[in-house]
Amino acid sequence: MNGPDGAGVDRGADVNDRPDPVDAELAGIAAQMERRTDPGATAVTVSIGVLVLLATLAMPWVGATRGWEVLAGLEPTLGLLPRLFAFTALGFGVVGSALALSTRWWALAWVCAVGCGFSVVDGVWAIWSRQTVVLDGGDGPGFGLVLALLTVVVLAASWVRIALRR
Repeated sequence: MNGPDGAGVDRGADVNDRPDPVDAELAGIAAQMERRTDPGATAVTVSIGVLVLLATLAMPWVGATRGWEVLAGLEPTLGLLPRLFAFTALGFGVVGSALALSTRWWALAWVCAVGCGFSVVDGVWAIWSRQTVVLDGGDGPGFGLVLALLTVVVLAASWVRIALRR
């Protein structure tokens, strides 16, 4: 095809040499979607788990001492493990889950999976420590501590399922 001055115009070379802004935008969207995860129906399980975990704070964890009192350190004779479990369970199970569900970042899903897994081990140790102290006249684990542990087990399994979906 000839241009206005009669010279031939090679339109194919100009079009292919320029980067297309739509292609660049699509590549950016694809990179952004690779960092995200879709929790699907498991998000409901995680949300219920977060609510149950928060409810356990009002239940007795050790003897008559409630979960929020263990978290606040109001009963120093309980030892480190129940309090550490309270921090890890609420940190990864509540705060981490809320952040991961709201942002849908794949990396946060893995942080919650690993963190809740650590919290499960810590919770088992907390219950074990309260059962060994009972022989010396201390208080054993309460219903709230056992329910919190079971809830963190469900949260850990849910986060592993979400993180492995991608």
